[in-house]
Amino acid sequence: MIPNPDGKHILIVDDYADALDIWAIYLTAAGYRVSTAIDGASAIAKAHQLLPDLIVLDLELPGISGFEAARALRGDPETADIPLIAATGYSHLRQLDLAREVGFDAVVVKPCDPDMLLAEIERLAGEPPSQIQLSNDSVNVRHKNG
Repeated sequence: MIPNPDGKHILIVDDYADALDIWAIYLTAAGYRVSTAIDGASAIAKAHQLLPDLIVLDLELPGISGFEAARALRGDPETADIPLIAATGYSHLRQLDLAREVGFDAVVVKPCDPDMLLAEIERLAGEPPSQIQLSNDSVNVRHKNG
Protein backbone atom coordinates (compact mmCIF):
# COMPACT_ATOMS: atom_id res chain seq x y z
CA MET A 1 0.00 0.00 0.00
CA ILE A 2 1.25 3.50 -0.85
CA PRO A 3 1.43 5.81 2.17
CA ASN A 4 -0.92 8.78 2.20
CA PRO A 5 1.29 11.88 1.81
CA ASP A 6 -1.31 13.93 3.68
CA GLY A 7 -1.63 11.50 6.60
CA LYS A 8 -0.25 12.27 10.01
CA HIS A 9 3.28 11.01 10.53
CA ILE A 10 3.88 8.30 13.16
CA LEU A 11 7.32 7.17 14.36
CA ILE A 12 7.30 3.60 15.71
CA VAL A 13 10.24 2.45 17.82
CA ASP A 14 10.79 -1.21 18.68
CA ASP A 15 13.85 -3.46 18.69
CA TYR A 16 11.82 -6.33 17.25
CA ALA A 17 11.85 -5.96 13.44
CA ASP A 18 8.72 -8.05 12.88
CA ALA A 19 6.74 -5.80 15.24
CA LEU A 20 7.92 -2.73 13.33
CA ASP A 21 6.85 -4.27 10.03
CA ILE A 22 3.42 -5.31 11.32
CA TRP A 23 2.66 -1.93 12.90
CA ALA A 24 3.95 -0.04 9.85
CA ILE A 25 1.70 -2.03 7.51
CA TYR A 26 -1.31 -1.66 9.78
CA LEU A 27 -0.91 2.07 10.35
CA THR A 28 -0.13 2.76 6.70
CA ALA A 29 -3.36 0.94 5.83
CA ALA A 30 -5.13 3.24 8.29
CA GLY A 31 -3.89 6.29 6.37
CA TYR A 32 -0.80 7.29 8.33
CA ARG A 33 2.74 7.96 7.13
CA VAL A 34 5.05 5.73 9.15
CA SER A 35 8.75 5.82 9.97
CA THR A 36 10.55 3.33 12.18
CA ALA A 37 13.54 3.14 14.51
CA ILE A 38 15.11 0.14 16.26
CA ASP A 39 16.60 1.68 19.39
CA GLY A 40 16.44 4.70 21.67
CA ALA A 41 19.32 6.60 20.08
CA SER A 42 17.87 6.34 16.58
CA ALA A 43 14.41 7.23 17.98
CA ILE A 44 15.75 10.51 19.36
CA ALA A 45 17.65 11.27 16.14
CA LYS A 46 14.67 10.49 13.90
CA ALA A 47 12.31 12.47 16.13
CA HIS A 48 14.52 15.54 15.65
CA GLN A 49 14.98 14.92 11.95
CA LEU A 50 11.35 14.09 11.07
CA LEU A 51 9.33 15.86 13.80
CA PRO A 52 6.54 13.26 13.60
CA ASP A 53 3.01 13.95 14.79
CA LEU A 54 3.22 11.09 17.33
CA ILE A 55 5.72 8.49 18.57
CA VAL A 56 5.01 4.91 19.68
CA LEU A 57 8.01 3.93 21.78
CA ASP A 58 8.88 0.52 23.21
CA LEU A 59 10.15 0.85 26.79
CA GLU A 60 12.70 -1.96 26.65
CA LEU A 61 15.25 -0.95 24.02
CA PRO A 62 18.96 -1.66 23.67
CA GLY A 63 21.30 1.16 24.66
CA ILE A 64 19.00 4.06 25.49
CA SER A 65 15.76 2.74 26.96
CA GLY A 66 12.33 4.05 26.03
CA PHE A 67 12.20 5.79 29.42
CA GLU A 68 15.47 7.61 28.73
CA ALA A 69 14.41 8.46 25.18
CA ALA A 70 11.13 9.91 26.46
CA ARG A 71 13.00 12.04 29.02
CA ALA A 72 15.30 13.34 26.28
CA LEU A 73 12.39 14.10 23.94
CA ARG A 74 10.39 15.84 26.67
CA GLY A 75 13.45 17.86 27.71
CA ASP A 76 14.01 19.33 24.25
CA PRO A 77 11.71 22.21 23.21
CA GLU A 78 11.71 20.96 19.60
CA THR A 79 10.21 17.57 20.53
CA ALA A 80 8.62 18.27 23.93
CA ASP A 81 5.05 18.45 22.62
CA ILE A 82 5.07 15.35 20.40
CA PRO A 83 2.55 12.88 21.88
CA LEU A 84 4.23 9.71 23.17
CA ILE A 85 2.68 6.27 23.51
CA ALA A 86 4.65 3.74 25.55
CA ALA A 87 4.46 0.18 24.27
CA THR A 88 5.59 -2.49 26.69
CA GLY A 89 5.41 -6.22 27.20
CA TYR A 90 5.40 -5.67 30.96
CA SER A 91 2.34 -4.72 32.95
CA HIS A 92 3.99 -4.18 36.34
CA LEU A 93 2.35 -1.14 37.92
CA ARG A 94 5.66 0.50 38.86
CA GLN A 95 6.85 0.41 35.25
CA LEU A 96 3.54 1.80 33.99
CA ASP A 97 3.64 4.57 36.61
CA LEU A 98 7.24 5.41 35.66
CA ALA A 99 6.20 5.67 32.00
CA ARG A 100 3.63 8.28 32.92
CA GLU A 101 6.11 10.10 35.19
CA VAL A 102 8.68 10.52 32.38
CA GLY A 103 6.08 12.03 30.08
CA PHE A 104 4.24 9.35 28.12
CA ASP A 105 0.70 10.38 27.21
CA ALA A 106 -0.57 6.79 27.04
CA VAL A 107 0.63 3.26 27.71
CA VAL A 108 -0.33 0.12 25.78
CA VAL A 109 0.65 -3.35 26.96
CA LYS A 110 1.94 -5.69 24.24
CA PRO A 111 0.70 -7.73 22.68
CA CYS A 112 -2.13 -5.29 22.21
CA ASP A 113 -5.10 -5.35 19.93
CA PRO A 114 -4.17 -3.28 16.84
CA ASP A 115 -7.47 -1.44 17.07
CA MET A 116 -6.63 -0.40 20.64
CA LEU A 117 -3.30 1.10 19.55
CA LEU A 118 -5.01 2.80 16.61
CA ALA A 119 -7.65 4.26 18.95
CA GLU A 120 -4.92 5.71 21.21
CA ILE A 121 -3.10 7.17 18.19
CA GLU A 122 -6.31 8.73 16.90
CA ARG A 123 -7.17 10.13 20.33
CA LEU A 124 -3.75 11.72 20.82
CA ALA A 125 -3.39 12.87 17.21
CA GLY A 126 -6.87 14.42 17.17
CA GLU A 127 -8.09 12.11 14.40
CA PRO A 128 -11.65 10.86 13.91
CA PRO A 129 -12.03 7.12 14.57
CA SER A 130 -11.14 4.75 11.73
CA GLN A 131 -13.35 1.98 10.53
CA ILE A 132 -11.09 -0.95 9.76
CA GLN A 133 -12.51 -4.23 8.55
CA LEU A 134 -10.20 -7.21 8.48
CA SER A 135 -10.88 -10.24 6.32
CA ASN A 136 -8.83 -13.31 5.49
CA ASP A 137 -7.42 -11.86 2.29
CA SER A 138 -7.42 -8.08 2.65
CA VAL A 139 -7.56 -5.05 4.88
CA ASN A 140 -10.25 -2.51 4.09
CA VAL A 141 -9.77 0.88 5.69
CA ARG A 142 -12.07 3.85 5.86
CA HIS A 143 -10.21 6.79 7.34
CA LYS A 144 -10.36 10.50 6.71
CA ASN A 145 -6.75 10.33 5.48
CA GLY A 146 -7.27 7.32 3.26
